[in-house]
Amino acid sequence: MEYSIQEIARAAGTTSRTLRHYDALGLVRPTRVGHNGYRYYDDRSLVRLQRVLLLRELGLGLDRIADVLAAQDAGSDLAGTADAVALAEARVLGAHLGLLEQERARIDRQIGAVRRTIAALTTQHEGNGLMEANMFDGFDHTKHKEEVIERWGENAYAKSDSWWRSMSAEQQQGWQDQVAALNADWIAAANGGEDPTSERAQALAERHAKWLRGVPGAPTGEAFEHYVRGLGEMYVADERFAANYGGVAGATLVRDALRAYLDGAAGEEALSG
Repeated sequence: MEYSIQEIARAAGTTSRTLRHYDALGLVRPTRVGHNGYRYYDDRSLVRLQRVLLLRELGLGLDRIADVLAAQDAGSDLAGTADAVALAEARVLGAHLGLLEQERARIDRQIGAVRRTIAALTTQHEGNGLMEANMFDGFDHTKHKEEVIERWGENAYAKSDSWWRSMSAEQQQGWQDQVAALNADWIAAANGGEDPTSERAQALAERHAKWLRGVPGAPTGEAFEHYVRGLGEMYVADERFAANYGGVAGATLVRDALRAYLDGAAGEEALSG
């Protein structure tokens, strides 16, 4: 099946101009261009466009979407039979499904927070403040404040919180894009059955460790190793964190890959540095 650019634009709720822009950026290329200059797309192009639109809905910029797609494509064997291609694309879409479920959980928390606020406003009695309604659940990055303080101390939380609030909205968005891309790559690796000690998983573990080290207040040296190992265990044990990696199976890959990274030469070098 082939579809014209106008048909695709209508079905996706976008415009022909946007599709041409995606083509120019290399995000979604048409299957062919007719002698009259018209662009035509096949089913694989539709799957690719769906991936782009999903990542856009998750808040990633087009440059970061290009990075995520490139990383996912590099980790998928897109050569071979039609069945092999379909299987590879299904694994990639499975990664996106995990991100959508993660986003749905966040939106569900926001809906619950707003509902509780409405209930608190309509039934509020003197002495009962709105904060008791958990009105910021799903909105504020500090929602795990008490857990952070309990695990790593007040100073660690204060430094991290001060660093976050010092950033501009653009810088905060960039950080969130980085986290979303890392999570997407972990989910893709888990859906592809990646071994924790593989080159791909170890490269992700290195990225993950560097990301953690970049947060002000993170411990250093041997304490950082214990910190990373503890986080890995928490990813698996706490379903809220496991959701970031598509569930327990994905979180288990992250934990085991981080362990292997810390036990290896690269991890020892990073810790000593």
